[in-house]
Amino acid sequence: MPSSRGLKQRISRALLLQAGAIAIAAVVGVYFAGVVLKDVLITQALRQEAEFFWERLAADPAFPLPDTRNLTGFMAGRDHMRQPNETMSAMQPGFHDLPGSIDFGTVYVTENDGTRLYLVFDGEQVDVLAAYFGLVPLTVVLLVLYLSVWLIYRASQRAVSPITRLAREVNNLDPEAPDPELFKQPRSLTNADEEVRVLSAALAQFAERLNAFVERERNFTRDASHELRSPLTVIRLASDTLLSQHDLPAESHETAERIKRSVIEMEELVQAFLLLARESEAGLYKKDVCVNDVVGEELQRACVLAADRPIDVENVADCLLYTVASDKALSILFGNLIRNAFSYTDAGRIAAHISRDSVVIEDSGVGMEPDQVRTLLKPFHRADPTRDGGFGVGLTIVMRLSDRFGWPVQIDSKPGAGTRVTVRFPEARYVETN
Repeated sequence: MPSSRGLKQRISRALLLQAGAIAIAAVVGVYFAGVVLKDVLITQALRQEAEFFWERLAADPAFPLPDTRNLTGFMAGRDHMRQPNETMSAMQPGFHDLPGSIDFGTVYVTENDGTRLYLVFDGEQVDVLAAYFGLVPLTVVLLVLYLSVWLIYRASQRAVSPITRLAREVNNLDPEAPDPELFKQPRSLTNADEEVRVLSAALAQFAERLNAFVERERNFTRDASHELRSPLTVIRLASDTLLSQHDLPAESHETAERIKRSVIEMEELVQAFLLLARESEAGLYKKDVCVNDVVGEELQRACVLAADRPIDVENVADCLLYTVASDKALSILFGNLIRNAFSYTDAGRIAAHISRDSVVIEDSGVGMEPDQVRTLLKPFHRADPTRDGGFGVGLTIVMRLSDRFGWPVQIDSKPGAGTRVTVRFPEARYVETN
């Protein structure tokens, strides 16, 4: 459905408003022209007619009163002249409306040496002339104006149509496989303006560059998946082999443990980056995932980070929480939050609380100032760089996953009191366990 705020609609509304304004201005102009004709021109003509009659009457006492189709003269005080009726006789010098006149009528009364002249103007012909010389030109003018507006509308449609087509093609453009040929259709651009041709060429070039970018992104994702995961897998297996040796010195055993923890974190980090590198979610398999299982697995995997630290781990669930999502995305989200809690807790408690629409990861670690929380959202920034583990991108990944999948995240932290992270799932469903 076309938008009511489209370019074509705006031009159409502007032209219609212009045509309406012109019509109103023309009608008002004709109306005021009629008023001027009746109230100014006729009044002035009657004054001049009266002056002319008095001048001629002074020179020739037998000069006849005006008697035409529109103007009739009456004179009181001279018996041989046409006498006014009682209504006119009561009129004082000046202009008066003609009583009982259906059309426009005016009586102009003047007095000279005790004799009064009554000039009666019948406006019937004036109305006809006003209609003839007013409405007919008005109709012609409006027809010409409306024809010009229609021609302008047609021209604007032809000018805007290529832009509309290009906008539609851009809107339907598949970012995974943009087709530059959509913007290289000579038939639709035959009568297009030069600016439209330049825009079309720029869009075609953009589509070609986007194609190349998508191809590079796919190659990077494929290569990174193999080239990064393979050596990490080798390192992890080698660390497992070292840890399986019973005669390994304590110092070497601790070093191997650190290597294994770092490899696990790197594997999770690579997986997160590869997931976020995808522009669309086409490559993600979604299913009905039990959030409780994901949180439980990540807690178990992260317990190795606690080493010998006195940390109590709790996993409390009010219900079974389910959401349709990628289990990989959920694992990365909670894995980063839980590892972050272990990294900044030397002793105390780490708890996961699952409710009907959210999961809360809470620790009793060092905590942070509000400014530090905001700073942690920047990539590769750590609250305490001296601490072991972490690459400074955990919360950044969490927030990017939150924005992408619509899982709002709230972080509350106080220095010395720990950190509380709440992840909400607006479209989740729950099953009571009691």
